[in-house]
Amino acid sequence: MSLEKGQRPWGSYDVLLEEEYCKVKRIYVNPGHRLSYQFHQYREEVWTIASGEAVVVLEGEEILLKKGDVIKIPQGSKHRIGNVADQDLIFIEVQMGTYFGEDDIIRLEDDYLRNQDK
Repeated sequence: MSLEKGQRPWGSYDVLLEEEYCKVKRIYVNPGHRLSYQFHQYREEVWTIASGEAVVVLEGEEILLKKGDVIKIPQGSKHRIGNVADQDLIFIEVQMGTYFGEDDIIRLEDDYLRNQDK
């Protein structure tokens, strides 16, 4: 059961858990799409690849990930994830910190020309 669903130009997400101490999302990224290059002021994230293949950019370094791989995104680190396969990329995102609002997404680059406060 999802607490919240969101549609984005790159795919969609379901919020699976939202508590004071963490937020958990299941994120779907369409083939050939990627999230914005961004950072967060108030949270860190841990991503677990559940299905598909991804390329993560973390502080300018490209890292290829596949099903079962896990990566930690430290608070304040510049990052993005993209789907490099011809099937949906599905990953689980666990957010930990003091604030989990969507307005803590500071976009540096975005393929869909969204501004940083969306």
